[in-house]
Amino acid sequence: MAPKSKKPPPKPQPKATTTTPNWPPLRPLLPAADLTLTPLLTDQIYLIRNFLPSTLCKTYTSFLASLPLTTTPGAPKKDEALRVNDRFQIDDARFAEMLWNTTALKELITTRFEEDEHGYEQDHSYGEDGTISPALAERARQLWGGDPLGLNPNIRIYRYSAGQFFGQHYDDTNNITLPPPNSRSKATPARTTWTLLIYLTSCTGGETVFYPEPTRANRNPEPITVAPEAGMALLHRHGDHCMLHEGAEVTSGEKWVLRSDLVVPR
Repeated sequence: MAPKSKKPPPKPQPKATTTTPNWPPLRPLLPAADLTLTPLLTDQIYLIRNFLPSTLCKTYTSFLASLPLTTTPGAPKKDEALRVNDRFQIDDARFAEMLWNTTALKELITTRFEEDEHGYEQDHSYGEDGTISPALAERARQLWGGDPLGLNPNIRIYRYSAGQFFGQHYDDTNNITLPPPNSRSKATPARTTWTLLIYLTSCTGGETVFYPEPTRANRNPEPITVAPEAGMALLHRHGDHCMLHEGAEVTSGEKWVLRSDLVVPR
């Protein structure tokens, strides 16, 4: 949504396409031990470089180009930011689960979020059996807004060609219901707390730019800029704690992004 002084209550997400794509397998993947959740701004923005290898990014970009993308209308609705891109949206719990469990994402978010850039634990928060301590579990709940359950089944694909962009906006929290994993389980009421963006290509321009709010110590903070990097994942907090941000105009090439959200119980 567009910048404003107060954000409205969560609203239902747009309806998604009903025909489920035959997603390519998520392989090859780098071992989780080779990846790190790197804070760009602690408690606010995190990066996972090489989250998807370049070969897999190329496979996905080629596949996604075959999907029925639609161009976002040039005139935004009231309280929505101006965005010009092509997009595809689908509710697919199976793919969301695959992206959460078969990649390094679950491990990095639930047990390795306190490592430094060299992969070393910042404190001794693990027991002798390798399980995380109650203190680390509580830290995870504070950071992610609750116990991470997985990813939002609402999967969005964005393509930004030269001249396309997404104006300054905030990302809302959405209340959702996670489908039961099997016939013996119940659906889980949940809410989204962090945006997940996976860049599948590099391009010129197209940076994701965050605008920190002024403080007494720094009345004119510098924007935080993340350039698209093929295979890199970006997590940023949304909802009440979301930073104003935008997708800068692509000036050359194409910017392909796969988007979901981190989900916790409500």
